[in-house]
Amino acid sequence: MRTFLILWVTPITLLGGWYGLSYYDMNFGYRILSRDLHDLVFIIYGDLLGIKPESIPPLVLKAIILDTLLVLGFIVIKRRRKQIWSAIKGWFTRDASHDVPIDGIKAPDQEYPRMS
Repeated sequence: MRTFLILWVTPITLLGGWYGLSYYDMNFGYRILSRDLHDLVFIIYGDLLGIKPESIPPLVLKAIILDTLLVLGFIVIKRRRKQIWSAIKGWFTRDASHDVPIDGIKAPDQEYPRMS
């Protein structure tokens, strides 16, 4: 699970770091972090996908949010696997308490003595 999380977090961190630094043109002397390359990358992606370059970052953000929800779902399933399995079994197995005949149920006034 640790390897899975590392393989999930690393590209998101690198992409987010590159996007933030290149968007604000904090390049520290590296061409890869320049705003010119940032704009060029999104123009190329826009041309490849046939959409406007300005619409790509919101799409990437939505994909990251969806991936995050899926990863969190996997973590929940892994940690609570036994509880989830017993709940599913409970839904589909017949419980002995459901076999009580209707005549065996006591009326409320028979169950508790009257207070007068």
